[in-house]
Amino acid sequence: MELFYSPLACSLASHIVCREADIPVTLRRVTLSTKEIEGGGSLFDINPKGAVPTLRRDDGSVLTEGPSVLQYLGDLKPASGLCPAFGTDERYRVIEWLNYVSTELHKRVFYMMFTPESDDAAKAAARAAAPRRLDFVARALEGRDYLAGSGFTVADAYLFWWLTLASRVGIDTSVHGVLEAYKSRCAGRPGVGAALSYEAAQAAR
Repeated sequence: MELFYSPLACSLASHIVCREADIPVTLRRVTLSTKEIEGGGSLFDINPKGAVPTLRRDDGSVLTEGPSVLQYLGDLKPASGLCPAFGTDERYRVIEWLNYVSTELHKRVFYMMFTPESDDAAKAAARAAAPRRLDFVARALEGRDYLAGSGFTVADAYLFWWLTLASRVGIDTSVHGVLEAYKSRCAGRPGVGAALSYEAAQAAR
């Protein structure tokens, strides 16, 4: 399989899951501003949306959208626990959190702050929306190690990416000790640390 990614973009979550579950995948770097794939080609030729993550499976079919890619990867290795089984409450909690991170944090906050179409007022409004949403996440994490309970899941990979990039756009997560402890706990996992180190080095090139 091929995972089309951009260093430290939201595709980092999918990269983390591949590392955590020991899923063999070829990483294909994309420059988001041009959609150029390192080594040649355009992401638009594979995914008309031009977005990462894009996963090209061994049969040639393409899967897009972060929450879908994350669940697909997690389901490849059920024993990893990254995606609880369908029909269980834990699975629906993971889906619940994937939707929350996707809509309330990723799109509501980061998209408005990173897209070139946003003016200063739009970026300020997005930044102002973050504290209340982080308060909610912090309360949910009180007394538990990870979002859906005691085990790291694909939802944690997604939230970890968001928390890692928050400081780059002036969002202070350190006001919540529980969030800082959670971020450190995630970063200490071998798969998470390996993916983050690799992409940070790629971003610095």
